[in-house]
Amino acid sequence: MLKKFIGRSVLVIILLFVIFICFSAYSIWSYSDINQLVKSDAAIVLGAAAWDDEPSPVLRERINHSIWLYQNGYVDKIIFTGGKVAGDKYAESEVARKYATKHNIVPEDIYIETKSKITEENLLFAKDIAVKKNLKTFIIVSDPMHMKRAMLMAENTGMEAYSSPTPSSVYKSLNSKIPFFFRELLLYIGYIFSLPFR
Repeated sequence: MLKKFIGRSVLVIILLFVIFICFSAYSIWSYSDINQLVKSDAAIVLGAAAWDDEPSPVLRERINHSIWLYQNGYVDKIIFTGGKVAGDKYAESEVARKYATKHNIVPEDIYIETKSKITEENLLFAKDIAVKKNLKTFIIVSDPMHMKRAMLMAENTGMEAYSSPTPSSVYKSLNSKIPFFFRELLLYIGYIFSLPFR
């Protein structure tokens, strides 16, 4: 009797976990289409790789979208995030700032943080800047499959934030999108399970 109860309990737990994974996968995929063009104080551009003093294609398209938001009046400021790894000469955010100023963004309207290594740090350090500069509302900019996790993290840092994935993401084909999707699914699930310990 006890063995049957344990066996059924294990099956229920496995079934619930599978349902949770499926629901998370659906949430990430469907959330990628949400574009909330709400007038905000600043765009927060999540970091991505820089190649020496040039943005990688992923970072470039995120920057381009923040430039579009700025030029079309959706944000007044842009916060670029992202530090550097060993061997890098420039932080991701420094490269982003250089690119944006070349594309006619007023330098005084750009803020950067240069310490972050992961998405959660991108948002926490951007919030530190926002508090100092009295910025209260934000549009989060990243690639579509990244937005669900990023927005959950933004919410958990206490930000009033809106989602605006870059429409020109380099992750367009299934060959590039699917690996990114599964990576995000793993990271999203890991983040959810880490929440009770924070």
